[in-house]
Amino acid sequence: MENVQATTEQQAPKFSVGIDLGTTHCVLSYVDTTNEEARVEVLPIQQLTAPGTVETRSQLGSFLYQPHEHEMNPSSRVLPWSSEPTALVGAIARNLGSKTPIRLIASAKSWLCHGGVNRRDAFLPAGSPEEVEKVSPLRATELYLEHLKNAWDHANPSYPLTEQDVTITVPASFDPAARDLTAEAARNVGLAHLTLLEEPQAALYNWIDNSNDKWRDEVSVGDIVLVVDIGGGTTDLSLVEVTEEDGNLTLNRIAVGEHILLGGDNMDLALAYRLKMKLAQDGKELQPWQVQAMTHACRDAKEALLNDADLQAVPIVVPSRGSKLLGATLKTELTQQEVQQTLVDGFFPKVAVTEHPVQRNRGALTQMGLPYAQDAGITRHIAAFLTKQANALSGNDAAPAQEYNPFAGMPGMGDVSTQSADFIKPTAILFNGGVLKSTLLANRLEETINEWLIDADSEMAQRLSGVDLDLAVASGASYYGSVRRGQGVRIRGGIASSYYVGIESAMPAIPGMAPPMEALCVAPFGMEEGSSVDVPSQEFGLIIGQPVNFQFFGSTTRRDDLAGTHLDHWAPEELEELPEIQVTLPVSEGRREGEVVPVTLASRVTELGTLYLEAIAADNGQKWHVEFDVREDASSSETTDQA
Repeated sequence: MENVQATTEQQAPKFSVGIDLGTTHCVLSYVDTTNEEARVEVLPIQQLTAPGTVETRSQLGSFLYQPHEHEMNPSSRVLPWSSEPTALVGAIARNLGSKTPIRLIASAKSWLCHGGVNRRDAFLPAGSPEEVEKVSPLRATELYLEHLKNAWDHANPSYPLTEQDVTITVPASFDPAARDLTAEAARNVGLAHLTLLEEPQAALYNWIDNSNDKWRDEVSVGDIVLVVDIGGGTTDLSLVEVTEEDGNLTLNRIAVGEHILLGGDNMDLALAYRLKMKLAQDGKELQPWQVQAMTHACRDAKEALLNDADLQAVPIVVPSRGSKLLGATLKTELTQQEVQQTLVDGFFPKVAVTEHPVQRNRGALTQMGLPYAQDAGITRHIAAFLTKQANALSGNDAAPAQEYNPFAGMPGMGDVSTQSADFIKPTAILFNGGVLKSTLLANRLEETINEWLIDADSEMAQRLSGVDLDLAVASGASYYGSVRRGQGVRIRGGIASSYYVGIESAMPAIPGMAPPMEALCVAPFGMEEGSSVDVPSQEFGLIIGQPVNFQFFGSTTRRDDLAGTHLDHWAPEELEELPEIQVTLPVSEGRREGEVVPVTLASRVTELGTLYLEAIAADNGQKWHVEFDVREDASSSETTDQA
């Protein structure tokens, strides 16, 4: 889905800039819109790599380090554009944080889309001592964008970033709230001419751009492209259908996966714990902070071993805080065999398409943290996605696939063999993300998907190539600026979920039982950004002047529900409950507090993908607006008189 915010600038900006605001790395690319022959380029980003050392890298690490007040003198943090930088971000943050993890902020992007926390509250680094300065996920995002803006402005003083067309990429699975927070962070650093674009689409745009207009020779009408993006923190899945319109090939994004917190970081941690167990067998116990620090060393060792099959082992030094703790500095090694066993078999197991992620019962008490995927098998998550979207193909009137049983294979909880083997069958695969730079892991994933297709008597899927897996998303985002001006093919989609508002049933009170909730579709799947729709239904009672809760739901599978579709029951896997909004709708003249006003509903999807619900009074046309985001105050509601 592309979300476009129109600009009012009279003269078109010189550059179309794309920013990949990744979980572990950020990249900025650009293309000169005034030169038809210009190609997309990546901006080399100046950043501190160590105290007093500035280097240029193609990526900016998405890390923020909160130093002790006496840890670094001011002269050692000077950047080309500032003697007093706002924050330590990028390579230096990751390097210092590997030695002192409690001061390192990582995965701010994952926190930004976590509905279980207030993302404006300053609580990162999570779990760190009180003396460590805290920032919010929103503020951390702003600091990464601020560094990118400063790096751009330093390199292009005549063309400040605030005056260019900027496209920021977000996971396809980001809900409207997370999209809105991303846009807010960008606006807070002055980026007004803003567009949001789904990351898998950006990778596909980059593939189109790099094909030099030969992409039409590689895909044809009816093809289904599966985009698999496995980065440092997340696995993002999308399906794009190749169709025809007026004799021309067109691309339609037809499905996106759930937000899966599973990626390279999980793999690094798995390797660190494997080494921890190896050391424990020798009677050497590690403290939690040492395992955290060793995780960073495992990342570097993993990349070396995956990219060089002839390399048998990489030495790992376990940090210590003085000889009294461990007696001596510990050393171990990570071997080629350990990496292959842990990553290939652990994260990319060869499974049947009917084998889906297994959910275990959670503990009653858990630490407040990110909702990481419980099942590390990425292939099982992809199998579940393809099965869940068996009915996603346009014009497909087949019966929906049976949903997978998350308890399959557990004693007394169902059997894998009872599941349906029906799944949508991709004809092409596009890989993206740093994890899949490993030939070993990419080949295992491709082989597994193709085995599913062969078992289903389908053709094997071809792998689309020609993208830099680290830089493709940012490059595709800047290329998209050309598409917006009518140069090239646009990937269409609209919103990737249907959205529903909860309606409390009117029924007599039953002791110990809350009134059952019904759901009304207020934004159908594929609704275009910037469009509005009336929600045909009976009148509802809206309570004003008192605190009320709005409950929203989303669905990626109920693709045929129209605005106004009323559900009095649904299967648990059909609708996902979204964060509740608590507001007090204002009392206007002639109304009283607690009054139940008969209303009809309308909805609007903004250009940035945020959903607005509008309640219209039946008697005088007064309107109340509720914004579907996660602003933790009552400013997300307002009232207006009839236009």
